[in-house]
Amino acid sequence: MPKLVYFIASTLDGFIAGPDGTDPTGPGGFWAPAEDYIAHLVAEYPETLPGPARAALGITAGGTRFDTVVEGRKSYEIGLAVGVTDAFPHLRHLVFSRTLTESPDPRVELVSDDPAAVVRELKQGDGKDIWLVGGAELAGALYGEVDRLIVKLSPLTIGAGIPLFGRSTPFEPGSWELTDHTVLASGAAFLTYDRLPGTPQV
Repeated sequence: MPKLVYFIASTLDGFIAGPDGTDPTGPGGFWAPAEDYIAHLVAEYPETLPGPARAALGITAGGTRFDTVVEGRKSYEIGLAVGVTDAFPHLRHLVFSRTLTESPDPRVELVSDDPAAVVRELKQGDGKDIWLVGGAELAGALYGEVDRLIVKLSPLTIGAGIPLFGRSTPFEPGSWELTDHTVLASGAAFLTYDRLPGTPQV
């Protein structure tokens, strides 16, 4: 059964973006990933690299972890702002929005239904895991549905910004087990946590 995996970059103080919500690794961003970070993504998570980056790096491998990506409108619009209508053409791509009425790309599925209900249905299917790319508001709406967290922890603090599960997620403590970890020479770490059995889900 596919799992919902929140695969996300975070600062040491728990923020996935600065206060303005722009891409922290994009032009003018506060984090320029080191070479070993990029190399680890290419080797272990090639399907999570955007199409333009895959083309530039000569990546054709589909990857072994995910075949579906889900994201919120604000996260999707970061790509739209630079002319990318489908950052992940190699994956089934669902964008949750109640304001977008027409998809800018025929390969991108717009979904206005309850995210948790849609993800539960996706989990009943076959195939690989489902990648929750962001943003924080969607992650908050899916807080109780996340089965696995893979945090790409950057060796940075920023003091303020958008937290991992957004600003409006209700208080609901959850317990997680560290099941894998990779620490890179540059200081970044890839930390995999699985939800412990019996942990209440929303």
